[in-house]
Amino acid sequence: MRAATRVRTVGKSMQKKSREALTAILLGGMIAATIDIFVASIMYGRSPAYIMQSIAGGLLAKATFDGGMGTMVLGAILQELMGILIAATYVAVSKPFPALRGRWILSGLGYGIVIYFVMGYIVLPLSAWQAAPHFTLAKFIKEIPAMLLFGLIVTFYCRRLIASAQPAQHDAAKRRR
Repeated sequence: MRAATRVRTVGKSMQKKSREALTAILLGGMIAATIDIFVASIMYGRSPAYIMQSIAGGLLAKATFDGGMGTMVLGAILQELMGILIAATYVAVSKPFPALRGRWILSGLGYGIVIYFVMGYIVLPLSAWQAAPHFTLAKFIKEIPAMLLFGLIVTFYCRRLIASAQPAQHDAAKRRR
């Protein structure tokens, strides 16, 4: 009987961890992605609609600006999906390295730098824009604050939501003794 109870407890704990990781991914990714649209709007002096159409241009190139509301919505969806993917990547990488979650501010700043280079030097050149990567210090200084904020939001939610599962793990370990 006791083994069956332990199996149920472990199963429930795993389900809770999965829910918490999913919540961290969705909240961290979507909040960071949404804020990123408005930060880009301010940085470049363009409307959020223009920013979202530019994001859709990753699939459509210049035709994105002829698409009106449709390409704006597509850009918003793509931005949210990228945010979720970026957050999921961090959650997956941080699972075997709890120190990343413990030092979430430092991890978020580092992850923001990684995001900057992956987006600018891998994603953008592979997109329909086919933008050739060209590093300048001025461009880096202008754009890096947005990516640092993005990284901090993702790591904050990862740390906050996954950390809330740790007291339950500690309690379960105590009961086994």
